[in-house]
Amino acid sequence: MKTRARLPRLVATGVTLALALSLSACGDGNGGASSDDGKIHVLVYGDASNKVEQQVVDTFNKTSDVKAVLDTIPGADYQTKLQTIINTPQAPDVFFNWGGGSIKPFVKADLLLPLDDFIKKNPDLKGKFLPSVFNSAVVDGKPYGIPMRGTQPVLLFHNKKVLEDAGVQPPKTWDELLAAVGKLKDKGVTPIALGGGDVWPTQMWFQYLYDRIAGPELFAKAVGGDKSAWESADSKKALDMIKQLVDTGAFGKNYDSVKYTNGGSVQLVASGKAGFELMGSWYYSQQLTDHKEFAEKDLGYSAFPTVEGGKGDPADVAGNTNNYYSVMKKTKHPEAVAEFLKLMYSDEFVKAQLDIGNLPTTTNTDKFIDGSGTPEYSRFQYDLVSDAPNFQLSWDQAYPQKASSDMHKAIQQFFNGTLDTDGFIKAMQALPTE
Repeated sequence: MKTRARLPRLVATGVTLALALSLSACGDGNGGASSDDGKIHVLVYGDASNKVEQQVVDTFNKTSDVKAVLDTIPGADYQTKLQTIINTPQAPDVFFNWGGGSIKPFVKADLLLPLDDFIKKNPDLKGKFLPSVFNSAVVDGKPYGIPMRGTQPVLLFHNKKVLEDAGVQPPKTWDELLAAVGKLKDKGVTPIALGGGDVWPTQMWFQYLYDRIAGPELFAKAVGGDKSAWESADSKKALDMIKQLVDTGAFGKNYDSVKYTNGGSVQLVASGKAGFELMGSWYYSQQLTDHKEFAEKDLGYSAFPTVEGGKGDPADVAGNTNNYYSVMKKTKHPEAVAEFLKLMYSDEFVKAQLDIGNLPTTTNTDKFIDGSGTPEYSRFQYDLVSDAPNFQLSWDQAYPQKASSDMHKAIQQFFNGTLDTDGFIKAMQALPTE
């Protein structure tokens, strides 16, 4: 990205009020990197993982003179509101992100603190994490993020009872998935739940099929600026297969009025109204929070199906390599922030994340898996990620953030049939890559 990003400011009282209300949901909602209220404000994506983040904040506050405050923004609003406050006095000291393209504009705008000095004083801030994951938050050769939460491969989840009643096994191939869709429809069940109202869950079907059919090279070329990749034969084949799946009625008819972020699609699977849902590994934690009995008894999971004749390795995974904490350059308490970040590789952090189904990417994770609250699930993820030849970062995180809106629009319109193959290709070719 060669141009300096323009970052929006608070422009309306309504936006300011809404933001203040959302931030007050957890923490006191006051202060920030530009002010000195004697605290460090840690801003996170609001979801079921917040209980672990609060636990870590509480642990930090037991020994630190400078106290940490956990602030949350509901997941559906996080990206938009983060951009709204990032260049204002309301900016946090530390904030949750996805690394990659999600922080490049903030680096270019000189808003983030490079973590070289932190790491020089404490090499474990780098050395305690898997290199491939740590490097996803390196921009222009400098580290700007410390991994937190865990790696998040996208998995195909299912309701065991619904599949059993329909005589369906978790599909290992695309043809088996299509057959399962038919059997579930015959039982009057929506085959695949989809939070199409959020759009990003729809994107997951694109990023996996493109990798299975074309391998990682096609998307790597596209995000690198080679627009011809989108009009290739492999690209068109992936789009044809997506259209085929939609046209079979795999997602029902009302998927655009359903959201993951308000628990709608989660409820469909838990209640037995849908058989499958393609979602990031955080789904287990969400089901455990929203539908504990179902999660413990009837929630199943498998890898994304293989595609016969595809160029991609069947062991490839897609999703988010990890989430990260980045630090605002304006923080008044860098020493306290550095101490707080140490907890991201602590035994307490690793065990707490494993217990809710998240898989930290620390070097000490493996020894805690078998004794965790979710040993089977954690081991499945660990083996899947460890064995993957390629981990495809979610498209809207790999592209610059300013491309997300147009990308999501093209994905939604193609899925709905209001944009044809040529229209989708042109829309993706028009996305900014730097």
